[in-house]
Amino acid sequence: MSTSPSHLPDHHPITPRRVSFDWRETPLLWIPDEPTATHVINVLHLLLPAGERWFVKVFKEALPLIRDPQLLKDVKGFMGQEATHSVQHSFVLDHLAHQGLDTGPYARHVDFLFDCLLGEKPPFGIPVPEPEWLRFRLSLIAAIEQFTAVLGNWVLHAEGLDRAGPDPVMLDLLRWHGAEEVEHRAVAFEMYQHAGGEDPARYARRILGMAVTAPVLLYLWAWGAASLLRHDPQLATRSRYSLREHNRAVRKGLLPTWRELGTAIPRYLRRSYHPSQEGSLRTAVAYLASSPAARAAAGAVGRAAIS
Repeated sequence: MSTSPSHLPDHHPITPRRVSFDWRETPLLWIPDEPTATHVINVLHLLLPAGERWFVKVFKEALPLIRDPQLLKDVKGFMGQEATHSVQHSFVLDHLAHQGLDTGPYARHVDFLFDCLLGEKPPFGIPVPEPEWLRFRLSLIAAIEQFTAVLGNWVLHAEGLDRAGPDPVMLDLLRWHGAEEVEHRAVAFEMYQHAGGEDPARYARRILGMAVTAPVLLYLWAWGAASLLRHDPQLATRSRYSLREHNRAVRKGLLPTWRELGTAIPRYLRRSYHPSQEGSLRTAVAYLASSPAARAAAGAVGRAAIS
């Protein structure tokens, strides 16, 4: 039987924060002199608007399956956070476009992936029962959230980024988002487990979800980084994504290590695994208490309540 999130240690409420960011002063290369690191991270802005909208759609389909009141509250909080993430990364995407970076072709492919290939009905008339199709998509979200929790934990501790002198608004966006990913790191997994009930195929489906997610994410990330570098109008010559430059950025602490990302997979596949083991909730909540954008949002909520 799946563990109710209300019985987990360090459980706390998941609450959306209606943040906003001012991008007017953010340069295209927001990590100075580091185009590869900048654009590898910028792939987030290409993937997340469509991906997180899709998360919300799938969870809306799954809401009638929830029988645990605490899980229902957490799922609704998760949906609110993911919707806010999608909106804020869409604004960054607009900012990149205003600076002459063409992201249209890649973004259209990502939209097709989530809206058509992973939509409410199986694509191409594949004969999968609707409940099973829903559970499969929930398994994908749980696997994706494993990586977002790892990335969120990484960015909260990425001293290399601080040393590189990045744009402070972009760094706050990434750390606010990363902190919320750590904060809600267990919700998608709990939702998947809950929707599967006592189905003996539940663990096998979890393995399948990760087997699909890991290579597809790697492909989309490499393709996105290559596309951004190739189309960056501020680079003197057309630049190509290279593992050598990527690994140089890793050594400088500007990107997570391959080990950090790779070891997330076997951890997730352990039968006893639970995502509450990823990152530190205390660290995430501490950053959310100090984030300029999150503090401004909390202040706006407080002023509205007083008035």
